[in-house]
Amino acid sequence: MRIEVINTGTELLLGKVVNTHACYFGQELFKLGLRVQRQVTVPDGEDIRDALVDAFPRTDVILITGGLGPTSDDVTREIVAAMLGLDLQLREDVLEEVNAFFKVRGLTPNQSNDRQAMVPDGAEVLSNPYGTAPGLYLPAVDDRGSPHLFLLPGPPRELKPMFKDLVFPKLAGFRGGNNEAGVWHNFKIYGVGESVIAGQLDPLFKADESLEIGYCARLGEVDVRLIGQADAVENAAERVREIYRQDIIAESEEPIEKILVDMLSGRDETVATAESCTGGEIASSITNVSGSSRALLSGFVTYSNESKTAILGVDPELIRKHGAVSRPVVEEMAEGCLRVSGADHAVAVSGIAGPDGGSEEKPVGTVYLGIASRGGETFVKRCFSPSDRISFKRRITRLALDLLRRRLRGFPLN
Repeated sequence: MRIEVINTGTELLLGKVVNTHACYFGQELFKLGLRVQRQVTVPDGEDIRDALVDAFPRTDVILITGGLGPTSDDVTREIVAAMLGLDLQLREDVLEEVNAFFKVRGLTPNQSNDRQAMVPDGAEVLSNPYGTAPGLYLPAVDDRGSPHLFLLPGPPRELKPMFKDLVFPKLAGFRGGNNEAGVWHNFKIYGVGESVIAGQLDPLFKADESLEIGYCARLGEVDVRLIGQADAVENAAERVREIYRQDIIAESEEPIEKILVDMLSGRDETVATAESCTGGEIASSITNVSGSSRALLSGFVTYSNESKTAILGVDPELIRKHGAVSRPVVEEMAEGCLRVSGADHAVAVSGIAGPDGGSEEKPVGTVYLGIASRGGETFVKRCFSPSDRISFKRRITRLALDLLRRRLRGFPLN
């Protein structure tokens, strides 16, 4: 089955919005043994028609994202209807859903939102509980040479649930039981660089032509992707587990925050955070997980030296002698956080995000991470991660979460 993606939106081409749809569609479609054959991005307007005319002869399914909103530049449904010779009808039931979205939020819909209830003849409406733009599905029609068309909203928070709940099952029905692409197995690995992993794994698997191995590096983590026939993938997966047993966060798409919340909840334990250079990002990332209230007890942003003393009880003489970014201070931050919060575990960080503030002894990118646990030994380590401020904060957040994971797993913390 040949699948193409057409992303619409001038903002994508101007660089105002990052297009993440290719990554999402690629991962989801592979679960059905399918791959995206081609992806194009076009501005709003008549370029959408040109992209569709070009794609129709060679595709079985086209996923079109964006252009379903209420404004004058949202013309995807109109262009598709005109191409297929279909009239647009105002659907009262769809309009009621659009208006209900506003009503529950105490807002008044604009008359322009009525456009979103216009449906081409013969199209199936895909409901959108997270926005005002319903999706549309138009089945393939051989007589007019049109493939299956899925018109989906552009914002990921609206597109992903719609795709998962409504589009994915239809594609599975088209596909049936055929899965020519083999299987996919993914590892999330923390604390090991991409080049190191590739240097260890590539020589092990390069002779197996039935196996495809790939890597995707992010801040603080690397995804290792194995694709191939089931036996080859499982044999390779066993080798990856042997080599990186302590470094594997998950063999799934679950983020580390979700894994930690589940681990802490399962143990009926809690964590608190004491953050300086990350500015609360560690605690914030945990609260992105539903049910995190069972796991996260408190979060302290002790950015100044005075707050480290007043809130966590850090000895000011210790700060004067060693500096706020130091092993002794982070040790007291972790232990003070544990004491003040009443949690079972406390994670603390203090570092130099830059671009200013570094020294020869402590250059920009220096950070100390610590963890204290009830009945356990407090541990502090120094890391060096020079980068821009935002990347620094994100990477240190990942390292701090992994420190907690290793303690909960009983793995060495070095």
